[in-house]
Amino acid sequence: MDSSALLATASAEPRIIRTSLSAEGRQRLFPQATDAEWGDWRWHQRHAVRGLEQLERHVSLTADERAGVQETSALFRIGISPYYLSLIDPEHPFCPVRMQSIPVRAEARVRPGELEDPLGEDKTRPEECIVHKYPDRVLFLALDTCSVYCRHCTRRRITQGGVAELSKEQMRRGIEYIRRHPEVRDVLISGGDPFLLSEQRLEELLAPLSEIPHVEMIRIGTRVPVVLPMRVTDALASLLRRYAPVFVVTHFNHPKEVTPEAREACERLIDHGVPVENQAVLMRQLNSDARIIKELSHLLLRTRVRPYYLHQMDVAEGCEHLRTPIAKGLEIIQQLRGHTTGLAVPHLAVDLPGGGGKVTLQPDYVVEWGERETVFRNFKGEHYAYPEPEETDCSCPYDETWRARAQAFGYHRKG
Repeated sequence: MDSSALLATASAEPRIIRTSLSAEGRQRLFPQATDAEWGDWRWHQRHAVRGLEQLERHVSLTADERAGVQETSALFRIGISPYYLSLIDPEHPFCPVRMQSIPVRAEARVRPGELEDPLGEDKTRPEECIVHKYPDRVLFLALDTCSVYCRHCTRRRITQGGVAELSKEQMRRGIEYIRRHPEVRDVLISGGDPFLLSEQRLEELLAPLSEIPHVEMIRIGTRVPVVLPMRVTDALASLLRRYAPVFVVTHFNHPKEVTPEAREACERLIDHGVPVENQAVLMRQLNSDARIIKELSHLLLRTRVRPYYLHQMDVAEGCEHLRTPIAKGLEIIQQLRGHTTGLAVPHLAVDLPGGGGKVTLQPDYVVEWGERETVFRNFKGEHYAYPEPEETDCSCPYDETWRARAQAFGYHRKG
């Protein structure tokens, strides 16, 4: 067989998942599950662990975890897909998957400064499913359910349940709101997790949004590639590609989560022409080390996922035990900058409490500002002078001409 025939044969064969942490965990925790069941995302939804009794059948809980499950039961629900549960280290309480999915007692305590609505979304919520905080973009809250309820959830007031069950009427009102506001060019669909919608329900949202002339792009915030990768089917990926440009923003927090299954889910989206970016959350004793963030970034880049944001944790109620000082995030970025490719260095973002919006931080590399030169320090701490130009007029004389020509040639029109 010649090389072209070999390539054709290889491309026709399905991708094979290598032995992974989840394969070992599946054998240990769910040996009765068939391959067909394990590959069915709805099976995982039906068999998610949702209470203390179920959890104790699979994990030997510490006293702190047991108390955490009991004392937070009325505050924020628990839910862990069998797949994500299979990644938990049964021996180590600081396993990053375990810390993200099993509450501890500290979560039941609300500290000073913590907020029920830490991002101030509810005061900029003109419709049940719309948050319009920034001038040119809106958040579309599609549902209130997730496949895994992360213990660091910033929107737990909604994902607690019964708050954002999106009816067809509410969805229609949300779409009409966007249609009436021509300044909105970017729609972020979140929740809850939009990928838990059926393809039909998701298309009922994507289709009318894509027909609005001033909506230039759609983003979907989801943790499904991390916690339920079997949900990312060819049908889902094809649907998203049909309404391009659609960007998927996912949420890996630790290298342990970048399994072969998760990588395949991301690559399926990318191979269908759907860009994928990652927003990690910095969490104390979970990923609060530059080595861990660098490993995560490198694994994501190998999967063709862009490490976009490293978020300072929001001041959501019950989450202080996971928050890091602001200085730790800056220290991590400084330890990355210059020591790895720039693509592997995410933006450090702080979403200001109460609705102030995102700001990004980076270490200060300017040593001295001068009229003739500015002195910087590099990643090694060495000083370098950048000579300032004599001419300082930064106006752009062609801009008026360009704007007229761009309008004439339809550069900014959709399609």
